[in-house]
Amino acid sequence: MPKSLLILSILFLSFCSFGQNEVVWDVQYDSETETILFNAQIQEGWHLYSQHINEGIGPVATSFTIEPNKSVFKLIDSTTEPTPITEYDPNFDGELSYFKDSVQFKQKIKAKSAGEIKGFITFMVCDETKCLPPVDVEFNIMIGNDE
Repeated sequence: MPKSLLILSILFLSFCSFGQNEVVWDVQYDSETETILFNAQIQEGWHLYSQHINEGIGPVATSFTIEPNKSVFKLIDSTTEPTPITEYDPNFDGELSYFKDSVQFKQKIKAKSAGEIKGFITFMVCDETKCLPPVDVEFNIMIGNDE
């Protein structure tokens, strides 16, 4: 019986370690600037990759997919990001651009009416020794009268 408890405990702890959030996203709408704000809090030691990395190198670039809703909004240009950290990564044998600690991506829109904006964020994180598989995080925000 003690061996089975030990095995169950080890299994439970291994599942818990995968359940940690290396990046926590907060998506908001700024009505004054008509901008969707994608705020990422990145756990210490982890890197969140830029939207602009060489595809052939290895990690998945961060991307934002916003479902069209022509009666509610129109996208203006593409999602912007601040200047990332860019350096040579020996694990991928190339230069990579990433963020650490926190970052805010911005997407300008032209609001047409009150309504819902839905979509998802695709991203990948790595630390100095390993990378986690890409993840999709859904978001849903309201714009208009009930912001």
